[in-house]
Amino acid sequence: MEVEERYKKIIEIVEQKLTCSAHNLDHVFRVYNLCLLLAKYEKDVDLEILIPSALLHDIARVEESQDKTGKIDHAVLGSIMAEDILRKLEYEEEKIEKIKHCIVAHRFRTGNEPNSIEAKILFDADKLDVIGASGIARTFMLAGQFGQRLIDNYSINEYMNSNTVENGRLKDVSKHTPFIEYEVKFKKIPNKLYTEKAKEIGKERLKFMDEYFNRLKSEINGIK
Repeated sequence: MEVEERYKKIIEIVEQKLTCSAHNLDHVFRVYNLCLLLAKYEKDVDLEILIPSALLHDIARVEESQDKTGKIDHAVLGSIMAEDILRKLEYEEEKIEKIKHCIVAHRFRTGNEPNSIEAKILFDADKLDVIGASGIARTFMLAGQFGQRLIDNYSINEYMNSNTVENGRLKDVSKHTPFIEYEVKFKKIPNKLYTEKAKEIGKERLKFMDEYFNRLKSEINGIK
């Protein structure tokens, strides 16, 4: 089977699977485009590993979002689901294992460090999509979906101690807010990236985000 035909079939599968507002095919394509951008600044990147990894990295997102126990990790389950998809598309076993590693290592909380350049690029691209202008848009898409309030008067430590379950999942997503997401997650992202180009982009995106949330906080409190 030709490479492009494989990609087309993968996209069709992903489109049918992903129905989450912030983790849909649009997100997948943004990550895919960022992967291609970052790959231009690195050496010896195997696009036949990177591209299917990018397309399949969130294949198990729906299963995780529907799991009320907090035990399903979409990165771990996604690597298993991807194996079956890739094998049906007649990928070589060596490539399947490399793609699976990229998928399982693309998330902060899996405990699986990216150990290939393709895995590092996917990790970075996925994280870049949650900060900057696109990150703000996704955050408020989720806030609207789960009925979150637009407030900033909270104790982060108290909130995190009372609203998490196994695997870092939230007990009650409606109690979460864009400000909490910004403070506990977004601010830390640039320092966790692997590639130099991603770090550069991350710092620029976070600067924009800082300005936005500071402005929003002032407007909420009637200062501006």
